[in-house]
Order: sequence, then structure tokens, then C-alpha cells
Amino acid sequence: MKRLVALVVILFVLFTSAVSPAYAYKQRDLEKLQNTGSCLECDLSGADLSGATLSGANLREADFEGANLEGANLEQAALSGADLEKANLSGAKLGVADLSEADLGKVNLSGADLSGANLSGADLEKANLLGANLEGANLKGADLEKAVR
Repeated sequence: MKRLVALVVILFVLFTSAVSPAYAYKQRDLEKLQNTGSCLECDLSGADLSGATLSGANLREADFEGANLEGANLEQAALSGADLEKANLSGAKLGVADLSEADLGKVNLSGADLSGANLSGADLEKANLLGANLEGANLKGADLEKAVR
């Protein structure tokens, strides 16, 4: 009986950890971003940066997977090669931002301002673009498969 209970507990732990992704940003990377306004190749996955002012920040190759950037100001930010998969960028200001080659799969960009942004080569598969402003954005080579517009 004890073995059966132990087996059930182990299966439950394995199943729940496989189903829900774990995002854990590095505190030192968050502090670096807050202190310098720049964080090249940082791990900020799952961080709550809603409403943050990061305009002009150098965030190339940074990991923002699952992060909350709702309403954040990222105008003119350098985000080339960044991983923003499953991030919440609803209402974010991304005007003239460099998002070239960024992973924006399954990202929420509803109501975001992407005017003049460079999205060349970006992965926007299954992205939510409802109400997003893409005026003047460079989408050359971007993957928009199953994106909602």
C-alpha cells in the first residue's frame, strides 16, 4: 500500500511539472537591468516588469519567456534575438524597437504599439496581434503562421 501511494505521488509530481513550465529569472539580472537599463543575454524569464520604463535599453539575446511586460515602455529598445515566447506584452510601447530574429511565439501583443519596429526574421507564430499597431513595421521574413490579427 505504501508503495502504491509513493508511486501515485511520484506520478503526480512528474505530470504536474511536465505540464506547467517553470520560469525563474535571475535576481542579479533583474537588479542589473534596474540599475543600468541594460542587460545583454540576461535571464528575466517569468519576471513581472509590467509598466516598466525600458526605452532604449540594450536587451539583446535576453530571455523574457513567460515574463509580464504589460504596458511596458520598450520604445527604441534593442531586443534582437531575445526570447519573448509566451510573454505578455499587451499594451506595450515597442515603437522603433529592434526585435529582429526575436522569438515572439505565442506572445500577447494585443493593443501594443509596434509602429516602425524591426521584426525582420522574428518568430510570431501563434502571436496575438489583435489591435496592435504595426504601421511602418518591418516584417520581412517574419513567421506569422497562425498569428491572430
